[in-house]
Amino acid sequence: MEVWRLLDVGGLRPGQIHSIYEAVAKAVSRGLVKNTLILCYPAERYISIGYHQNFKDEIDVERASQLGIPVVRRQVGGGAVLLDGDQLFYHIVVHRNHPWAKRPLQEVFEWFLRPTVRVYRDYGLPARYKPINDVVIGHRKASGNGAADLEDAIAIVGNVILDFNVKLMAQILRVPDEKFRDKLVKTMEEWVTSLRRELGYKPSMEEVKEKYVKAFEEELGVKLEAGDLLPEERHWMEEIERRLTSREWLMEPASRVDKFRRVVKISEGLYVSQTVYRAGKTLRVILVSDGNVISEIQILGDFFMIPHDAVELLERHLAGMPLNEGELQRRIEEFYREHGVESPGLTPMDIAKAIVAAAPKR
Repeated sequence: MEVWRLLDVGGLRPGQIHSIYEAVAKAVSRGLVKNTLILCYPAERYISIGYHQNFKDEIDVERASQLGIPVVRRQVGGGAVLLDGDQLFYHIVVHRNHPWAKRPLQEVFEWFLRPTVRVYRDYGLPARYKPINDVVIGHRKASGNGAADLEDAIAIVGNVILDFNVKLMAQILRVPDEKFRDKLVKTMEEWVTSLRRELGYKPSMEEVKEKYVKAFEEELGVKLEAGDLLPEERHWMEEIERRLTSREWLMEPASRVDKFRRVVKISEGLYVSQTVYRAGKTLRVILVSDGNVISEIQILGDFFMIPHDAVELLERHLAGMPLNEGELQRRIEEFYREHGVESPGLTPMDIAKAIVAAAPKR
């Protein structure tokens, strides 16, 4: 039977929550440790935004500050979410040479979310995997998950939701007006669930943790052995946490966007424009076009793309290309093949359509 390391580390600061799996990925990549399951939970409430999101567009910064809720930008994609001690986090860190890590990303999610589905079913709930990266009960989301490509390892991160404060989440998101916020609360109440909502009570963290460990071993056919962080991993965690909690890291997508805050005609033929395009995922495309050619471009949104730096590489690759949907799709497909890119729920055709939709109508 395959043996994995289990790290049960309890409550962590927001920066530690996201630095631990990157540090462990370094150790797994270097062969210093076995594939590892990390179990933890937030020691304090915070907002986590996706790697490709601009926090100024997603979060009501002033309201979050008034409520004393910090914002952290994580290394994996997806959307903004409120996280707190009522959620058990699992970080699954597996080397790239593992047979299941070599599969397409959707299959990776489906395999490694089997323990999550099992936990909810062990409580008598009809949970199931929903592509691309969710676990649902009926039509309601019960677990959100993401993935990151870190050196020679993959980290799958997700949660079992014991309870969820919908109204507080809605308070912190950036919305156009209060009517929209009210609609947001009603929608989240309809489409997001938790163990408390489904069972009528909140199980203890220890009970849920025990069920998850058992499910992980039985569903995936592995043996978990309790371990500790290596000194090297602790050192890397400290370095990564400093980076993740720096203003530069939080502001990085925003700093690249600031010069595009308005849609204007700069000079004859030179435009700055943007659009929000909804396909399988939501894209925000910010475009500088000169004539019918892409001069600069930025692609943001609630999507996942592996390798993690593929978006930035694609943005540079697209500079100088004509604003022709068919040609853009062909070039993006070539880029995907050349770099081994995966973006579940988001296709090269979606990206090409979003870019053309962002182009100014001349």
